[in-house]
Amino acid sequence: MRLLAALTFFTRLPFWRIREIPADQFKRVVPLWPVAGWLTGFVTAFVLWLCGSFLPLTLAWILALLSRLLLTGCLHEDGLADFIDGFGGGTSRERVLGIMKDSHIGTYGVIGLIVYFALMLQLPATLSRDTLCLLVLCGDCWSKCCAAQLINFLPYARTEETAKNKTVYERMTLPELLLCAFFGLAPAFVMAFALHWLPVSFLWLLLVPLCVMLLLALLMRRKIQGYTGDCCGATFLLCELLFYLSAVLMVHC
Repeated sequence: MRLLAALTFFTRLPFWRIREIPADQFKRVVPLWPVAGWLTGFVTAFVLWLCGSFLPLTLAWILALLSRLLLTGCLHEDGLADFIDGFGGGTSRERVLGIMKDSHIGTYGVIGLIVYFALMLQLPATLSRDTLCLLVLCGDCWSKCCAAQLINFLPYARTEETAKNKTVYERMTLPELLLCAFFGLAPAFVMAFALHWLPVSFLWLLLVPLCVMLLLALLMRRKIQGYTGDCCGATFLLCELLFYLSAVLMVHC
């Protein structure tokens, strides 16, 4: 039931048609966020691999990103825009939270999304199709696992009544933490050790999203003394982006 809740929450596919999901199940979906990453990562990588077989790689990458946007309903991108708006324009805790809750996008959010996608669209110029496919499978799952740790490091910055989706996530138990780490790390370790599709040296890149998450957690603690759903979505995208950019540096250096 919780897996169904996670797939329903983190994607726009009609999993809710399979069975009615109790509202309390959505409070514990974060540990299974990397499982949703298996779905979104596979779809993104598959579209990239398939379209890259007969289209220019940059165009194939755009279609792959578009497939993920359609699959998730721009859930994380909306969070990134709100996060940048709030932390860029807010001067107090209340002001930051107020800006992030506003459904309108501001200048900071627009510029932030432009810069984010501009950097993402440069990846096909430096990485091959197959390498990028493998990195997507690893980066999507592991970055979601790292972003999920915000709920363990920080309290929720709002009350349940003032939350956008009226849900406050519960901190992970030890079994949930181990499950989250397993689903987050499994694709990278399988491709490096079992299939030998990636060199073992690439595993050092897994430290990058973890460091990004910790730095963002410190920023959130200082600015709003906690996290929100927008913070989680923004953290995922920034962890993933820095993971890819670090891979570019490793390939060229």
